[in-house]
Amino acid sequence: MEGELLLLSSMIFLLPVVCGCPERCRCHSPSNFVDCSRQGLAEVPSDLPPQTLTLHLQDNQIRQLPASAFKSVPQLTTLNLYNNSLSNLTSGVFHGLQHLRVLNLTQNSLHSLESRLFHSLPQLRELDLSSNNISHLPTSLGEPWENLAVFAIQQNQLQQLDRALLESMPRVRHLFLKDNLWKCNCHLLSLKLWLETFIYKGGITDSIICASPDTWKGKDLLKIPHELYQPCPFPSPDLESSQVQQLGAAHRAVPRPPESHSSGERDHWECEIKPKPRPANLRHAVATIIITGVVCGIVCLMMLAAAIYGCTYAAITAQYHAGRLAQINEPEKTEGKELFDSSMA
Repeated sequence: MEGELLLLSSMIFLLPVVCGCPERCRCHSPSNFVDCSRQGLAEVPSDLPPQTLTLHLQDNQIRQLPASAFKSVPQLTTLNLYNNSLSNLTSGVFHGLQHLRVLNLTQNSLHSLESRLFHSLPQLRELDLSSNNISHLPTSLGEPWENLAVFAIQQNQLQQLDRALLESMPRVRHLFLKDNLWKCNCHLLSLKLWLETFIYKGGITDSIICASPDTWKGKDLLKIPHELYQPCPFPSPDLESSQVQQLGAAHRAVPRPPESHSSGERDHWECEIKPKPRPANLRHAVATIIITGVVCGIVCLMMLAAAIYGCTYAAITAQYHAGRLAQINEPEKTEGKELFDSSMA
């Protein structure tokens, strides 16, 4: 009897270890949901249940994620790291999360991202990087994301965004880019053209409000006619070889505007407004053609109505004068006949 009691007590003691929940976390076994939010955690708990599908770590004080920080939860599908103190993400931090679909990194202190940071997340569908301090994104963040549908990068410090990064997301349908420091010069023209095609195909995006230069400050990038931009200047091969041979002589490189000009004026000199802008875009041209056709049609109808009216008026007038002449000639014929009859008598 004592042996049975000892075995039972041992099983009760080992049960939290085998199927337990990390200290200061709440676990919901039926849904494999682990909630460690608002606990003042400085690191990811190391004893997470391996069957975890959803992990909430938001509103903590996590400053760093070691490599393979989530290797103990390979089945994870949703990871929420909202409102922590992450300033850097090392390569391989998400290694092993082959099933991850939703990743929320909103409201941290990230400044930049490595080019292959998310290469181990082939099933990722939603990536939220909003409200950080990101000033630059690489042209690639991993392998082409065939499944990514939502990409949010609003409220950061971005001035440019390479369209090659967006082209690596062929199935993205929701794109959030507002509240950045967008520099609307020729370098952003390719992004504008890509977004116009994206919206035409049914994609949903928010507004991109220009922060500079002063010419476009406060204006929506998508509403600025692309014809007002000149292509960005390319350095000639001679200049490139000169720069290689004379690396220290920066003043002898590509011609620049006078040194007295401000940086905003140099940007304006390089690739801003053409003196004689052409029509805004193809849609405006089509609208102009349609309006012109309608006006021409109305004018033709008016001319046709005027011609019909003129012909009708001429016919009525001719008929009226013919009747008057008949009335005048009839008494004369009658009087002549009477005189002829009297003379015969």
